Amino acid sequence: MAGAAHSNSEVVTAGLLVIGDEILSGRTKDKNIGYIAEYLAAIGIDLKEVRVVADDEPEIIAALNALRARYSYVFTTGGIGPTHDDITADAVAKAFGVPIDYDPQAVEILRARLARSGAAMNEARMRMTRLPAGAELVLNKISAAPGFWIDNVIVMAGVPHVMQVMLDFVAPKLKTGAKMLSESIRADCREGDIGTELGDVARAHPGVLIGSYPFLDDKRCPNTDVVVRSRDPHKLAAAKAAVEAMLDRVKARLAAGR
Repeated sequence: MAGAAHSNSEVVTAGLLVIGDEILSGRTKDKNIGYIAEYLAAIGIDLKEVRVVADDEPEIIAALNALRARYSYVFTTGGIGPTHDDITADAVAKAFGVPIDYDPQAVEILRARLARSGAAMNEARMRMTRLPAGAELVLNKISAAPGFWIDNVIVMAGVPHVMQVMLDFVAPKLKTGAKMLSESIRADCREGDIGTELGDVARAHPGVLIGSYPFLDDKRCPNTDVVVRSRDPHKLAAAKAAVEAMLDRVKARLAAGR
């Protein structure tokens, strides 16, 4: 497991693998993707890709192997509970080619929690204490049933409030890079009014990400937010100024009826 490290220039990336039939069927509405994306961005990790797969072992293995080869970290959510279709731990073990077995520390933690709550340890709950060889525990203070971390893969619960405490647990140990800076400019124009000109600005400022996001303002009129993103504050400021100058020109032209 990597310790925490910070770099002013390094880009640290992540992929997210969301696991569960219930997500794909629509029965459960995912609440984790946006939370994880914002959380990682705030600490200097770029979430670059999200995949959603069913509770199907070959599909989990294939997706996990693809993501872990591509990104600094892979986070998974879902499939580590006590039921027969919670197969994430087994799939991760097979992806890494290692055995899986009951972890003594996980058993002890869960037994202590169950004793306090008056519940009994049984075969189903014991499933939640199985870890791939070489994995380390990712603790959670809510249900006690742990996630785990093996190489660059961090396996977390799918239940949002449990996933969030697991993410809090691992965050101080993650390698992080330069944070992405962002500025938002309200265009007071329709997106179609500025599409061509915004493309010109983007081409003139390589290394800066520029996006446009239409919305209805408080008067129910079509409007647009232009968001400028960069790790370099000087490039960010220059691109923002260029966007603002472009918006002034477009609005002047629209006002003149041209």
